[in-house]
Amino acid sequence: MNIISEAVVKILMILFINLTIVAYLVLVERKVSAYIQNRIGPNRVGPWGLLQPLADIIKLFFKEDIVPKAVNKFIHSLAPIISVVVAFSTFAVIPFGDKITIFGTTYKLVIADVNVGVLIILALTSLGVYGITLSGWASNNKYSLLGGLRSAAQMISYELSLGISLIGVLMMTESLRLTQIVEFQNGYILGFIPKWNIFLQPLGFIIFLVASFAETNRLPFDLPEAETELVGGYHVEYTGMKFGLFFLAEYAAMITASAFIVTIYLGGWQFPFVEYFNLSPFMLSLLQIGAFAFKVWLVLLFFIVIRWTIPRFRYDQLMNIGWKVMLPASIANVILTAFLIYFNLL
Repeated sequence: MNIISEAVVKILMILFINLTIVAYLVLVERKVSAYIQNRIGPNRVGPWGLLQPLADIIKLFFKEDIVPKAVNKFIHSLAPIISVVVAFSTFAVIPFGDKITIFGTTYKLVIADVNVGVLIILALTSLGVYGITLSGWASNNKYSLLGGLRSAAQMISYELSLGISLIGVLMMTESLRLTQIVEFQNGYILGFIPKWNIFLQPLGFIIFLVASFAETNRLPFDLPEAETELVGGYHVEYTGMKFGLFFLAEYAAMITASAFIVTIYLGGWQFPFVEYFNLSPFMLSLLQIGAFAFKVWLVLLFFIVIRWTIPRFRYDQLMNIGWKVMLPASIANVILTAFLIYFNLL
């Protein structure tokens, strides 16, 4: 298999897996929210409601696409496409395993193992704001425009903290390649604690996690669509599959953010004490993929539980946290990391 066909197979596989996860992540969120609120949740379509995502997709496909007369039709249609493309393309540089050998041929378990993977993810996630901002502006609706402006201000504010919180990890690993960052986390602290960056950079992890909530517009940071104030926010003038694309983009961004958190701070595909199991290379590769998937699932579950636990911030509180708490804390984390590295304590 040549390089191009191998990349195409990986892309199609990741796209299919992510689309499937998105569909059932919505069902999981509805089930978890029902459990938290002492309700039953979807249970009518298929056994235990497992076919509910299929019914929702069919419903969205057949809903009428209503476009208001005064909108900018080209930008109005382009905006959800931007959000979806950015959300899915970011996954291209995230390694979901080390290597796997099939029929004598070894494949890297990443679509593009580039040496600036971290910068590519930060650049692509920065582009995501254009989909939301343009949708708000193109809709020619004051509620939509306010949602778009809120999103732009929110993402700019929290991207600073998110980017600076990563500097501590980059200083320790001395690399922007995500596979090398994962390999750096192989080993143990004091002989039994996994050498994951969550233990070496706890403050950076907390800052990055909170900023990820803001970047993905999830509660308690969903001010761009706050229905109590803005009716529906930036996507209030969208119906049918255009609205479905925004929905898809939000959950795809959640998956990418969770995978990035796992890669940077939770050891990626690393599985503690795996060296004590006498596994074949193929079984080891499967275990690494399973470990990565399980960690991503736990982070996604955390995203969902937080949404149905913590109330939405006021907008002034959101800005205060971003500029007066997160940004100084991320800068302090960089200074502390530099101090520890200088004195060989890290």
